[in-house]
Order: sequence, then C-alpha cells, then structure tokens
Amino acid sequence: METPTPFDLKIFLACAGPGRSVIDARRNQTIYAQGDPADSVFYLQKGCVKQTVLSEHGKEAVVAIFGPGSFFGEGCLTGKQYRLSSTVALEHSLITAIPREMVFSLLREQPAFTELFTCYLLSRNSRIEEDLVDQLFNSSEKRLARLLLLLAHRETPDQPKRVRPPLSQETLADMIGTTRSRVSYFMNKFRKLGLIAYNGRIEVNDERLTAFLRNRPLCDTKDYRDSPAQNSGASPE
Repeated sequence: METPTPFDLKIFLACAGPGRSVIDARRNQTIYAQGDPADSVFYLQKGCVKQTVLSEHGKEAVVAIFGPGSFFGEGCLTGKQYRLSSTVALEHSLITAIPREMVFSLLREQPAFTELFTCYLLSRNSRIEEDLVDQLFNSSEKRLARLLLLLAHRETPDQPKRVRPPLSQETLADMIGTTRSRVSYFMNKFRKLGLIAYNGRIEVNDERLTAFLRNRPLCDTKDYRDSPAQNSGASPE
C-alpha cells in the first residue's frame, strides 16, 4: 500500500490539480462578475486584482485591491449562491481557483491551510474596520494619504516604495469616496510637500507621509522635493 503524499501548502496553492485550476489572467480580464454563481474561493499568487460593486443605478465603486497572497471570493463559504461583487485583474495575474467543497475539506483536515486562511481573514477583517473608521472620521485628504501608504510596496530593498499597480486618479477617488478633481489637488499638494514623487509611477515617502497622516512635523523627515524624480514627472492622470 502506497504512503499518501504529505500535503504541501505551497505546491497546493501554486499548481493546478484534481478539482482546482490556475487562471493565467491578462490585464483587465474579469475573474468573476457580480451575479455569477458563487462556487469557488480564489488565491492570488501573482499580480493584482480589484474588487468592484455596481449599484442598481449603474454606479461602480472600487471596494478593495488584492495583492499577492490574498484570498478573495470567500463569500461562497457563507451560503451565498451568487457573487455580490466583480473582480478584475489590474495586471497579468496568476490565480488559483479552489472549489467551495474543497475549501471546507481543507479547513477540516489541513491545519496549515486552516491557519493561513484564518489569519488572512482576521487580518482583512481588521483592515475593513480600519477603513470604516477612516471613512467616518478622516478627511478625504487623510484618506488618500492612508490609501497611498497601503498601496505602496518595495520591489527590491534598495528601491523606493511605489504604488502598485499604477492606478488612475479616478480609481483612487472611487476608493476614498471623493472626486477626481479633489484627488488631483491633493496629489499636487503631496508632491509639493515632498510626500510623494512621480517617476513613471507614484513613489511614496512613507516616513514623511506617515508624519503628515498623524499630524506630526515634517521638518525632521527626508523629502523628495529636490530629487530628480520629483522635478521630472507630471501628475498621473
């Protein structure tokens, strides 16, 4: 009798296998649409995905941006038969689709998966609570500053933090509940204060932007105002 192969979480999430598939999604490809049957949970291996909701009046709102290591579509585990939102790849993405019943089986039988999935959901729940507080008590300017910090990542240790993926000012406005013109005004203000720079993409000075967000003096933080990147780029549209 053959010995069962030990469960390898990394291989499971990275590869197609019995009952699960890997979606090689191109930029702007829809992963699922609002109203589609809800029968799978998705794991984002690589790339970036946005989650949107369309109102009955046709207005679309961006409610989340998912990066590598994120799960999404987990609403199917709560008994929801149809998707309440849509998800679209913002760049080339690799996504593992795991059927609902397989997820339930993993949660019962594989502690490594259970720990990863539970920790992710708890972290996301905490983030949603912070977003709610942000919307209730912070100005749109402060909401934009916080969003830029959340979206900023370093691709290598010696590079500045950059907003990933590149997002339009209209999308940023949707995410913080304001207008594109207000976002444009705030972005120019942030640039003049040395909180951000433009070098093909938005570069974030996290120390200085955090000080601004927490109403701390900016005088003791390094800024971008004299850097070549700051003086060479224009505000993204």
